[in-house]
Amino acid sequence: MARGERRAQGLVRVAVVVRAGAAPLWWAGVFAAGVGVLVPGVTGRRIGVMAGAALFIIAAAAVSYSRRKRYVALARSAVRAGKHDVLQDRAVGVRNWRRGHRWWLLLAFLVALGASFAVPSAAGMLLAGTGAGLRLKAAWLGRRERAEDALLWVRVDWLAGNGGSPVGKAVKAYRSTGIAAGDAAPGGTRRRTAALV
Repeated sequence: MARGERRAQGLVRVAVVVRAGAAPLWWAGVFAAGVGVLVPGVTGRRIGVMAGAALFIIAAAAVSYSRRKRYVALARSAVRAGKHDVLQDRAVGVRNWRRGHRWWLLLAFLVALGASFAVPSAAGMLLAGTGAGLRLKAAWLGRRERAEDALLWVRVDWLAGNGGSPVGKAVKAYRSTGIAAGDAAPGGTRRRTAALV
């Protein structure tokens, strides 16, 4: 390797990683909450649903706003991605995160389902609120990316060694690219390509 040459790295979008857990948590929570409505539970349905609504709001807000200073600090110190760095596709990033967390997602769903026999729907709505919070955080990242006109990426090896968190201790800095790089739009959503004429 030539002196000063940086080794190429696999990179995955930060917003894609954040957004990856939103859908499975949301739908698992909605299903668990729906099943919970059918069970009277210990507290009764009314108390369970009211408690669940409060937990949904708290979870969504807490997840959405958690560790934002760390995201901002890493974004400010982002270095430009090299021409040899490999940008991971959105679908691959989502699949890898969900595959690595599938047992945790299943366990969370089963716990939420079982908790319905004590407090109907509450744990399911908490789970759904967590998913909603991740979606809100990804949207916030998308707004920052548009404002800065740069997409944020994290090294795959740092992510793998950090439980899948893009703001963990193993993550030293982000990489950045132009807004058109990769196949995911700001915020980690699917990029809508204009029809060719």
